Amino acid sequence: MAWQGLMAEFLQVPAVTRAYTAACVLTTAAVQLELLSPFQLYFNPHLVFRKFQVWRLVTNFLFFGPLGFSFFFNMLFVYPAPFRYCRMLEEGSFRGRTADFVFMFLFGGVLMTLLGLLGSLFFLGQALTVMLVYVWSRRNPQVRVNFFGLLTFQAPFLPWALMGFSLLLGNSILVDLLGIAVGHIYYFLEDVLPNQPGGKRLLLTPSFL
Repeated sequence: MAWQGLMAEFLQVPAVTRAYTAACVLTTAAVQLELLSPFQLYFNPHLVFRKFQVWRLVTNFLFFGPLGFSFFFNMLFVYPAPFRYCRMLEEGSFRGRTADFVFMFLFGGVLMTLLGLLGSLFFLGQALTVMLVYVWSRRNPQVRVNFFGLLTFQAPFLPWALMGFSLLLGNSILVDLLGIAVGHIYYFLEDVLPNQPGGKRLLLTPSFL
């Protein structure tokens, strides 16, 4: 019964959030079971463009490290409970716009990959989740967020709080900064520029989506 309830809840999650979350969990589980190695997943331009291992363009966004605190911390910001930012984004400003939501993933992924080359970043999943949080926070500026029961602040401060928490854990904040930067670029092009005098919408979802 518990399993059926969990599956019923999972199937209620919007399609894109559900697919991305499932891909992250399955990829990490495959590594944990030694069916895959992180060395088969990380982003390596030489292997992508010289050896044609093009799957690395996707798999580097799906692996968050071995099962443990770091992995589950990231999953809190993708899968519901307690934080549901990816889901709320898909159910909120992207409701009925699944293709646009997928395009945001593609735009963010391509831009992060290009910028990641400059910083020699091998796994960009955390940057992608920070980007999602950033876009949600800018579109919901009046929402007050309770951060682990310790702090309460307006939503736009959330990405910076996450970066500070990563710093406290001893992690590099370069990935968080990349997610914030790409999230801001998307937010500016999609929400700010079209509303400026003479501005226009530059990010047009391809028809094939």
